[in-house]
Amino acid sequence: MRSSSGGVQARNRPTVRSPRSRRLAAALAALLVLSGAGCAARTGPATAPFSAVQILQHDLDRTFSAPALDRTLWAVVVQPALTGEPIYRLNPSKLVMPASNMKIVTLGAAAERLGWDFAFETAIYATGPVADSVLRGDLVVVGGGDPTINARGGDPRRVFLDWAGRLKAAGITAIDGRIIGDDRAFDAEGLGRGWAWDYLAAGYAAKVGALQYHEDLVSVVIRPGAAVGAAASIEIRPGGSGLTADNAVTTSAAGGSAEVDVQRLPGSGRLRVTGSVPLGSGETSLTASVDEPARFFLQELHDTLIGEGLRIRNAPVVWNQAPAPVAVDPERLLFTHRSPPLSEFAVVLMKVSQNLYAETLLRALGVQAGDSSARGGQAAVREVLTGWGVPPDAYVLADGSGLSRYNYVTADTIARILTRMASDPRHAARFEATLPIVGRDGTLARRMKGTRAENNARAKTGSISNVRALSGYVTTRDGERLVFSIIANNFNVPTETIDAAVDAAVVRLAEFSRR
Repeated sequence: MRSSSGGVQARNRPTVRSPRSRRLAAALAALLVLSGAGCAARTGPATAPFSAVQILQHDLDRTFSAPALDRTLWAVVVQPALTGEPIYRLNPSKLVMPASNMKIVTLGAAAERLGWDFAFETAIYATGPVADSVLRGDLVVVGGGDPTINARGGDPRRVFLDWAGRLKAAGITAIDGRIIGDDRAFDAEGLGRGWAWDYLAAGYAAKVGALQYHEDLVSVVIRPGAAVGAAASIEIRPGGSGLTADNAVTTSAAGGSAEVDVQRLPGSGRLRVTGSVPLGSGETSLTASVDEPARFFLQELHDTLIGEGLRIRNAPVVWNQAPAPVAVDPERLLFTHRSPPLSEFAVVLMKVSQNLYAETLLRALGVQAGDSSARGGQAAVREVLTGWGVPPDAYVLADGSGLSRYNYVTADTIARILTRMASDPRHAARFEATLPIVGRDGTLARRMKGTRAENNARAKTGSISNVRALSGYVTTRDGERLVFSIIANNFNVPTETIDAAVDAAVVRLAEFSRR
């Protein structure tokens, strides 16, 4: 049987478990029984009393060493939130892929360096005077990377509609030139290091840019044809993305399920949509990333302004594609748009696990340090972690979101960051407010419902192929606050089996009592 440091090999009294916890444990046992018998408890009289902590360690050992999980690499740390005193440790210093637990690293560094009041700014300039309600020049939009100009608050055009009103209030009803987008705040590399080509078309792998609209993604809406075998119809929303679709989707027999895939090669604006949708079914919708975020932003802004009655003589253009250099006079600033503060948009980052937000934050860290690339952001993260006492060999940074399989961290590193956040009054409440709540919201809305962990544990999930992670905080039966980081790598069982083990462990922590 696998043993953690300080673990025990037997128990001399049962722990108190809720009915829901017993059902969860039974479900886990059922999932594992196919791979062999579980670890049997030692029979006979106990030779010595065991402490509550030792019994907890033994229970967790049994969970993570179950036979069906034999090929799984676990990295687990449990410790009090304020002291960091070890309670349970299993491979705590092994480097493992964290998946979206990397967002804990990125947000922790951003909160420390940028502050919770940090906001992205987009500045709008005129290049000429306004005469007779006509801007005699170009309208220049200087992007700062704001990822929040999207549909999460309602109409994705609401910011652009506000800008139309502000332009009219400034006496501008026509633009004699163009809308020019300046996206030079970030470098041109919009993808994370190690991102795989086969998912780059997916909305969760959207490129990062200094001008971002609708989270740099579109919806690909598919409807069945009029008969079995007929071609399905495809619509791309919104329409200003510049993407076109090669339609290879057919209509299948009624009553089946939709099976659709979208692919796009890097640098291409053509989506290859394949598969089938059942006859008589409703819409099937997938998200797809755009290839040129700045052009998408500018086209949607251009179309919105025209829709609000402004006249614009020429088509929009990205700064580096303009036929002649464009000069911006600081005296001709029309207005500045600020995003919500980090304390607000970090809730979306963590509860929804929004990759684009994390990658944008990483580059914002770089901008503050004088290097607008992801590498600059990673250097800033490393400086923060060093200041927190995290050894430089305890992590490998490849991106900000955890999508890359080049990322590696130790469970100790994640636990140390969580402990740092919990013990610092500048961060504690705001950081905790970003985390999904077990059984209530975000990526944990459906997990551990009806247990002592529901509406108690707050944690960040993580999931890529053969990786599952859950790290955060849980309050014990005694009211003690614990930090936990549970990361599974290299498994070949269904993710439901891994989740059952993780959930059982978190519920056990919620039920733990030192008395």
